Amino acid sequence: MSPWIRQHRFALRAALSSVRKAPGSFLFNVLVVALALTLPFAGITLLDNVRPLSQQLSVDPEISLFMKLDAPRQQASALAPQIRSIAAGAGKAKVDFVAREDALVSLKQKSGLSDVLDTLGENPLPDSYVLKLEGFTGSAAGGVDAIVEQLRALPGVETVQVDSAWVKRLAALLAILRLALLLLAVTLGIVVIAVVFNTIRLQVLTQKEEIAVSKLLGATDNFIHRPFYYTGALLGLCSGAVALGAVMLGLVPLNGAIAEFARLYASEFQLAPLGGLEIGGLLAISAGLGLIGAMLSVQRHLARVQ
Repeated sequence: MSPWIRQHRFALRAALSSVRKAPGSFLFNVLVVALALTLPFAGITLLDNVRPLSQQLSVDPEISLFMKLDAPRQQASALAPQIRSIAAGAGKAKVDFVAREDALVSLKQKSGLSDVLDTLGENPLPDSYVLKLEGFTGSAAGGVDAIVEQLRALPGVETVQVDSAWVKRLAALLAILRLALLLLAVTLGIVVIAVVFNTIRLQVLTQKEEIAVSKLLGATDNFIHRPFYYTGALLGLCSGAVALGAVMLGLVPLNGAIAEFARLYASEFQLAPLGGLEIGGLLAISAGLGLIGAMLSVQRHLARVQ
């Protein structure tokens, strides 16, 4: 066995020994750190479930193109090939021409205001086109903007309206949530580092005499530091595991409430726990935060131990 492995095994045993000497204090610190990690871990779980749902959500936006009132029918009909060409660039699209007379008849039938509309004397509605872009997803909804700009540039076009604005709002909301979660994770990460920093500081003060004797016997700084590093990493790792366990337990009652809501929309959507790769990454991050806190504390306080 190489000396490097032997030294790290000794440091790990020393860290575990210090934990066994004061299990109550260690468990209390694990609980405090776990409380700080639970909220960002829950946010990550929520975003991990919502993100693929929003990206796979079928949008099928409809674009309504309205001609100017004074545009002749011949000009409106002549735009059909150009509109189909523009819509074809987005994939499968359905283009329907709606004559102003048909639009007025439909409005009378749907609004029940036929008598009021008859008093206007003339048709106030323009010729229009309705484009339905099929197979769009939430992640590709931004491509509608390019189509809208090309349609607005066509001659005789008065207004172009698109009904997929809610998809953009959903994407913007998810972006805001990701940013808020990142800021929250950074803030609570600092809290984790501070808790571990203080925990290791107390251990250093408790073992001050042992450290001084070890230095007199010729122990190197690395040899003295390693057990504290392992203690900090273990604290972060255990806290991360407790936080993930709390999030998974919280999904059980939450999914019960979501199931009732989803049935109203004929859906079976459920929040799924994170996958093995994501769990491993979060545990590594929590252990890394504990290690960072321990390193900062050791470098600050052990230098004062003579």
